[in-house]
Order: sequence, then structure tokens, then C-alpha cells
Amino acid sequence: MPRSARLDAPGVLHHIIIRGIERRNIFRDNKDRDNFIDRLSDLLPATQTACYAWAFIPNHAHFLFRSSGEISTLMRRLLTGYAIYFNKRYRRHGQLFQNRYKSIICQEDMYFRELIRYIHLNPLRAKIVSDIKELNKYPYSGHSVLMGRKKHEWQDTEYVLSYFGKKVSESKKAYLSYVKKGIDQGRRPELTGGGLVRSLGGWSMIKKLRLKGQDRIKGDERILGDGEFVTALLSDAKEKLERSYKLNGVSASLL
Repeated sequence: MPRSARLDAPGVLHHIIIRGIERRNIFRDNKDRDNFIDRLSDLLPATQTACYAWAFIPNHAHFLFRSSGEISTLMRRLLTGYAIYFNKRYRRHGQLFQNRYKSIICQEDMYFRELIRYIHLNPLRAKIVSDIKELNKYPYSGHSVLMGRKKHEWQDTEYVLSYFGKKVSESKKAYLSYVKKGIDQGRRPELTGGGLVRSLGGWSMIKKLRLKGQDRIKGDERILGDGEFVTALLSDAKEKLERSYKLNGVSASLL
């Protein structure tokens, strides 16, 4: 079955997931992780991409980005450059990452806080750290930056903390409390997969809609948002695609 084309639009949120091929590690040690961070520090400003959340696990990584242009430009340069470095360092050949990176466009007002928490709890769920105190210090996640333990100029901590309060000290406490409440939630498949379920906001929303007799709801596995958001985004993507085909047709006729 052919893969769906990626959706993209300037200014939207992207939950990006990259995985190692055959679940192999893409980070073998801290030198690898630091190399990836160095690339982020160069490429995020160069592509005018905001980063709100990130976490490195040995065989995969999560990011929450907002690009002012096409997110594919950032990801192509980031992953290609890192794969070249990795293969050269370990004298290996071939593909490093599993297929294409996964990109999910997210409705901000519904899911921003949820995604920040979900992404930053990944090291704890993966048992890389044993508790919240260790997570606060874990250097390869945006959580430690929000807690003031690490500093990366390319991570927009001010915007994230503004969701939790007006004063920095108060917002950090509120953020940490919010993260702690999510520890027992475990894995959240509705935030990374599930197509229609995810697009509607989870099983609870589907049950409510079914009680109202609404079974046919617009959904798309590339989008995390309510039905109206999904429909609007798909309509815009279709319009752009049709316009592109028309332009290509005109160009071809002039040759």
C-alpha cells in the first residue's frame, strides 16, 4: 500500500519521530548525542525552526517543531548529515533510519501541553532514568532545559513555560507538577498513532460522538486534532496540490 504524502504548512506544529532501522541504536554514546545536538544548534536557526520539546532514546528520538518554511528541508539536512557522520565513525554502510521520519501535524490549542509532557517523559518510560529527579538532570531531553539544569539557545523555553504561568519560577513549578501527573499514564498511542482515533482526540471523544449518532468523522493519521482542524488542513493541502499540478502543466506546455 503506497504511503500517504506528507502534509506541511508554515507555522504549524510537527511532532517528529525518527527511528533506527530494524530498531537498531542511532545513538551509541554521548559523542553521538552531542553531534546530533550540534547539528540542531546550527540547522534550527538556519531554517528558522522553533523547537519546544525533544528527547533522545538509544534507538529513536522525538521532537516538537514549528517551522517557518518546509519541515522537510530541516529534516533532510539533519538526518543526511548525521547518517554520514555515523556511518563514517562506525565504518558501516547503508541506511541508518527506518524509512522516512514520521511527521504529525498537531492542533496547538488542544495538544501542545500534552505533547510537551509526552515527549519529555520518554526517557523515564524507556527506563533510561529511574525517576523524576533523574529526568530533571538528564542532559539529552528538553525537560532538563525547561528545569534550568541545561541550556540550549535553540530550544524555546519561554514559549513553553508561558503555557504554565506568567512568572518563570511559578511556571516551572506548574510545568513540573503537570509532568509528574503524566507519569502513570504510560504510553500514549493516540499521540503517535491510531489514525482516526488520534485525529478525533482519543477514545473518549469517539464514544461521545457515537452516542450522538456521529460515526462518519473526518480523520487522518498524519494529523493530530479535532475534525474541523483535520478537514481544514486536508482541504488546504488538496488546494496546494492541485495548484502545483496546474503549474507543472503550464510549464510543460511551454517547452
